[in-house]
Amino acid sequence: MDLETLRHGNFSQLNEAITAWKGVVDKLKALAGDARDDLKAKADKASWAGVNATVSREFITKTVGEFGDAHTQATTIHNILKDTRDELVEYKSELDQTLERGRKKNITVVPTSNGGFTVTMLIHPDRAAKGTEVADHSQQDVDHLRDDVQRILNRATESDTSAAKVLKAIADQADLGFSGAQYKDRDSASDALKKAEEAAKVIKGKGDEMSPAEFQKLNATIGAYKNDPLFQEKFATTLGAKGALDFWADLTDVSTSNDLARTQLNQLGDFQKNLSLTLAGATQSDSPAMRTWENDMVRFAGERYQTRGSQVWGYQLMSNLMRVGDYDDQFLNKYGNSLVETEKKMKVPGNYWSGGVSGPNMPKMNFMGDEDFGRDPMTGFMTALSNSPDASTAFFNTEEPQDNAKWVLKERPSFDDTPLGDGPNPALEATGKAMFAAVSGVSDPEAKDAEFVEHTESHREALKRSMGFLAETKDDFPPELRRDMAWALGNHGETVHKVMSEPLKSGMMDQDQLLEVTKQISRNKESYALLNEQMNYAIIADINLNKEYPADTLSDAGRTIGFLEQARQLTINVDESKDLRDISWDQRWGYHVVGAIANQFGGDIAQRGVDAITAAWAEEEQGRVGDKATEDRKANHEERNLQLQAIADHWYAENTEWAEEKELSPDRGVYTLIRDAADHGNDGVDRVGGEK
Repeated sequence: MDLETLRHGNFSQLNEAITAWKGVVDKLKALAGDARDDLKAKADKASWAGVNATVSREFITKTVGEFGDAHTQATTIHNILKDTRDELVEYKSELDQTLERGRKKNITVVPTSNGGFTVTMLIHPDRAAKGTEVADHSQQDVDHLRDDVQRILNRATESDTSAAKVLKAIADQADLGFSGAQYKDRDSASDALKKAEEAAKVIKGKGDEMSPAEFQKLNATIGAYKNDPLFQEKFATTLGAKGALDFWADLTDVSTSNDLARTQLNQLGDFQKNLSLTLAGATQSDSPAMRTWENDMVRFAGERYQTRGSQVWGYQLMSNLMRVGDYDDQFLNKYGNSLVETEKKMKVPGNYWSGGVSGPNMPKMNFMGDEDFGRDPMTGFMTALSNSPDASTAFFNTEEPQDNAKWVLKERPSFDDTPLGDGPNPALEATGKAMFAAVSGVSDPEAKDAEFVEHTESHREALKRSMGFLAETKDDFPPELRRDMAWALGNHGETVHKVMSEPLKSGMMDQDQLLEVTKQISRNKESYALLNEQMNYAIIADINLNKEYPADTLSDAGRTIGFLEQARQLTINVDESKDLRDISWDQRWGYHVVGAIANQFGGDIAQRGVDAITAAWAEEEQGRVGDKATEDRKANHEERNLQLQAIADHWYAENTEWAEEKELSPDRGVYTLIRDAADHGNDGVDRVGGEK
């Protein structure tokens, strides 16, 4: 900003803009509130089916979000304009005061042709009118005036240009729609951009050769700004996709005792988390630079990187920076499709990822815990999918250019990437979590704030496909996926209950596949218990809500219990040498009730009475420990007495009037119906499972 612009600055147009933006903010606030409290509230309560249950609901949710983002962006723009205006007005006032002090010493400043200024005398003593006193000044006074004016102009220029830079960066965050970036003033937004550039330049300039003090400062900076949208985007694009891969390769490689991977080992896990969150947030930006970054990352991930002592794939590096954070869905699916395609071309991915063909192993690339070294890129990628359920749903439903779900659930070879090699496979554990996210729309069913997400056709398709591929694995079903599949079936409890209890196949879900998967879940006592508990919720919700045909809800309850019990029994088989159960069945009962995701069956009314049923079931299970009679197929339903009785008692309490009209006694009559239904479900499983 030059001298004359600030000295004669007229801020009336800027004032008008600020006033106009304040009006926009107020209007958008009202619209966002109406959209949230009226439009979305009605959509959430609506009982929609078909296309409306998916497309319309999703459109409304996205639209409401856009109103919120629009209000946020307008507020930020207003804050920055107002902050900048206030600063420029202050700088103009400071300039006027500085020039006035100079005039009192007979000096002032005048603009030059090159946009600068020079200090000169107001009145030369030789040309002063007779009798006019001319104030004295020293060279120091001249120098001070020059420096003060330059300082004011520099600050005004910084205020003006940084405002323009920040406003452009915010606008670039969203190619279409609005950005959710929120800043209280221009300085906070400008500082975020500066810190991002500084952090990226340190990495590009020094890499893993930075000092421990520099590394700690870098970690502190990224940690402080890891959730800042402007910082995230500027950091990622300044560093570049290849720059991120190069840095992680060099940082995690250990060649000497002075390497940061040794001296800063206790910092690396925290740094990995901070860097991951930053890059994840950056992918949420729609700026052209970030779209280029994402495309570059997919391309560079397929290349190999030579460190001082190891050779490593870009997939291995980047996947370890995906373990936390919400990465953009489209980026995740591009990356995932590329990763699967590469693995299928490798033929034997385990040999590549763990060394062998690709050269010596990279000792360790994951520092967030000690479960795995980070050499299997599928572990980090699957973890990223579990954190982004919509991306996971798309990934598990992708069939072209290859069938992703078939690869990760059925065909993919796995290898041991753990320090001791004595625990579950981390890649398979992560795959189970991603599979659950894909079929449910929920990241973690056991999180305290987990909420049920209305199922779309894509969720149902992901469940059918996942269940189909896992059923085909039969007794090779990965143990790591049992608990997640139990949660998945429970998340679709209403449908699963109908399929388990239906006397004739309806096509809602393949009953043969459901039986095989239920058998495999039942090989582990805790997974079996989790599935049973989830189905208790579905059974009670059916009884509480479906009053048109009460007899059906009682029969369905019995058949589902029979299905579950006989599926478990099939893991024992008549020949004890074929007992497929794991060691958990021989241990003391240690299962704790976990509940279901809140409101998945319709709220408190649907869940009324479930605690009594679950308590009865848990009491029975605890009595099974060490009891060989439980392996007698003829005794199956005697083991179900308490649970069946509790369900029947609850059913009668819910349908007393109807039962009395039908002359159905509250004990013998109801108990007989539910036991017969359980026997029917038991026999039905025998037929499906091939037992006679």
